[in-house]
Amino acid sequence: MKMQLIILISLFVIGAMAGKYSKEMNEQQASDKNNNQVEFRIAKLNQVWEKAIRMQLAPVRLSELHSDLKIQEKDELQWKKLKAEGLDEDGEREAKLRRNFNIILAKYGMDGKKDTRALDSNRLKDHDVKDGDTFDDPRLDKLWNKAKTSGKFSDEELQTLQREFHHHKDKLNEYNIVMDTVSRTEEIHKNVISPLEGDTKEHVLHQKHSDLKQRMRDLNQGFERLRKITHEGYSADSEFKEPRVIELWEMAKRSNLTEVELDSLKEELRHFETKVEKHQHYQEQLELSHQKLKHVEALGDKEHITRNKEKYNALAEKAREMGYKMKKHLQDLTNKISQNGLQHNEL
Repeated sequence: MKMQLIILISLFVIGAMAGKYSKEMNEQQASDKNNNQVEFRIAKLNQVWEKAIRMQLAPVRLSELHSDLKIQEKDELQWKKLKAEGLDEDGEREAKLRRNFNIILAKYGMDGKKDTRALDSNRLKDHDVKDGDTFDDPRLDKLWNKAKTSGKFSDEELQTLQREFHHHKDKLNEYNIVMDTVSRTEEIHKNVISPLEGDTKEHVLHQKHSDLKQRMRDLNQGFERLRKITHEGYSADSEFKEPRVIELWEMAKRSNLTEVELDSLKEELRHFETKVEKHQHYQEQLELSHQKLKHVEALGDKEHITRNKEKYNALAEKAREMGYKMKKHLQDLTNKISQNGLQHNEL
C-alpha cells in the first residue's frame, strides 16, 4: 500500500513538472531566437508590428494597429484549434482570416502599394468641424456641405454627424480594399489549370463576392441614413452618438428581435458606447503625451525625458489594452446579432 502511494505521488510530481515544462515551452514561443520578448505569438503579425515601428507610425495609429493585430491573433489561434479538430473543411474561415489580414495591411499602408485611400485612423480631433473638411467621395462631400449650411444642427450634433461621415468613409475604404483583393483573386483564378484547385479557388472567390455584397448593402444603408439625417436633422429620441454603436443599433432594428430583446441590447450598447468614449479619451491623452515628450526631448533635460517617457509608455499600453477590449466587444456584439438569425434583410 505504501509503495502504491509512493508511485502515485511520483506520477503526480512528474505530471506537474510536465505541465510546468509545457507551459514554459509555450511561453518561450513568445520570444524570438535572440530570447527577446515579442508582441505576438504569430510570426507574420510580429513582422507587421516591427515594420510599423520602423515606419514610425503616429502613436494613435500604432495603438490602433496593435489592437487590430491582437484581434487577428485571437481569431487565427482559434482557427488553428478548429482546424486541428477537423473543422473548417471548406476553408471559409481561413479565407476570411486572410481577407482580414489583407485589410489590416492596406489600412496601415503596408500592402506594398502607394496608398491612394487616405485612410486617416489618427483622427483624434474629428469633432473639430473644419470648413475645408472633405471625405474623398463626391457624394459624401456634397452631403456634408449641405449639412453644415442647413442650420438644422447644433455644434454638438454637427460633431456627432461628422464622426458618422468619417466612419462611413472608413467603411468605404475597407470596401475598396476587399474589392481589390477580389480582383486579384479573379486574375489568379483565370490561370488555374488543376480542376481540383479550381474548385477550391471558386469557393474562396464566392466567399469574397458574398462579403462584397454584404459590405455594399451596409454602405447603401449607411449612406441612406446620412442622407436622411442631413435632410431631417437628428430626432429628439436619438439613442446613441458613436457611429459604430449607431451602426449596430440600426442593424438590430432591421432584424427580427422582439421589443424585450431590443431593450436588453440597447442597454448593452450603452455600456459599449461608454467603452468607446473611454478609449477615445485615452487616445487623446496619448497624443498629448507624445507632443509633450517631443517638446521635452527638444529641451534635452534627461530627468524630464525619462519621466515623460514612462508616462507616455504607460498611456500607450493602456490605449492598446482598451482598444483591444473595445474591438473585441464590437466583434462579439456583431456576431451576437448576426448569429442569432438576425442577419440584414435581403435587398
